[in-house]
Amino acid sequence: MSQEPEPIGFADVEAARERLDDETVVKHTPVERSTSLDAMTGGEVHLKMEHLQWTGSFKPRGAYNRIAQCVEEGDTKRVVAASAGNHAQGVALAASRLGVEATVVMPTTAPQAKVEATRGYGADVELVGSDFRAATAHARELAGDDTEFVHAYDDPAIVAGQGTLGIEMCEDLPTVETVVVPIGGGGLISGIAIAVAELSPATRVVGVQAEGAATVAESLEKGAPVALDTVDTIADGIATGGVSELTLSTIEAHVDDVVTVTDGEIARAVLVLLERAKQVVEGAGAASVAAILSDDLDVTGETVMALLCGGNLDMTMLQTVLVHALTAREQLLRLRVRIDDRPGKMREISGVIADHNANIQTIRHDRSAPELDVGEAYLVFRVETSGANHARAIIRSIRDAGYEVAHVNA
Repeated sequence: MSQEPEPIGFADVEAARERLDDETVVKHTPVERSTSLDAMTGGEVHLKMEHLQWTGSFKPRGAYNRIAQCVEEGDTKRVVAASAGNHAQGVALAASRLGVEATVVMPTTAPQAKVEATRGYGADVELVGSDFRAATAHARELAGDDTEFVHAYDDPAIVAGQGTLGIEMCEDLPTVETVVVPIGGGGLISGIAIAVAELSPATRVVGVQAEGAATVAESLEKGAPVALDTVDTIADGIATGGVSELTLSTIEAHVDDVVTVTDGEIARAVLVLLERAKQVVEGAGAASVAAILSDDLDVTGETVMALLCGGNLDMTMLQTVLVHALTAREQLLRLRVRIDDRPGKMREISGVIADHNANIQTIRHDRSAPELDVGEAYLVFRVETSGANHARAIIRSIRDAGYEVAHVNA
């Protein structure tokens, strides 16, 4: 990619911070050290709790800065935006504070909790299309002479507003050696990277993308933004499926590394944050922790700040994440036991499991598998355990009782 003059500088971030100098719009969120994550990563891990921001994410920073500029510059009466959820709430809050009407277009797949929260902040919500791209196309059609389109990331004012978080991060931990930031469209990491480059140029800036929505590595290689036709990740907050020329050029100039994490790694990070940090964080917000727990990012011996950028975790998604993570840890175990289909077999095997003080959630008969002989069946047990060692002990005891048993979680 050819080096072009940057449209955003640190002065823009400083100006945004002056506009955001109002605790009812944006508050300075806390930082907490996690000794549990220290032990897991070998680094000194500090968590920037931006999921405790108004609306549950960083988004009011950029949205307020953009809409405030619109109000300063002209007769804007309404703003329109597209979002999977967090930008929607940021726009709705900012517009209500500035006395401007707002319409937000959200995909039909947006979590209901985020839709209702956006309406609760005063915006009109239209549900259009199955993804962020379709919602964006419709939102642009709604823009007009007195209606400004507020992009989620492809806007210098949005990037500058998000950059105020970078100032906070440097102030909160002047000794920070690595900051880890989730990437969707790239507005957040662009703003943070601009601030860090000015205030702490020796600090490493690492971006994180969900594997099912990753575009930055290929975009950097090709020197132009690459977009995905579809995205597939539990981290809906970073499921944009593409970056812009604005954010890509800033990432190239100021971001040191970009890694990807799987949904399984994100689910594990959500669970670790629940258990060890006592924080409820959505998939996008947990991506930074997923990265430092992965094999692709080594923070051993470093002072690292992981950004928890959003906490709007839909309860249905929480259930999905917990089941996935607990299954990976073998605390939820699905066992298939081959039996002669006679009375008493279920009771006998259930007794073996009970002898290990494990709780059986469900039992299902399967008599239709083609490999079964006449008079045989499978019993499929879903069992709660204390972990992998407990699970293996249960399986061993069932085999010792003379049964063929398979662990079929995968």
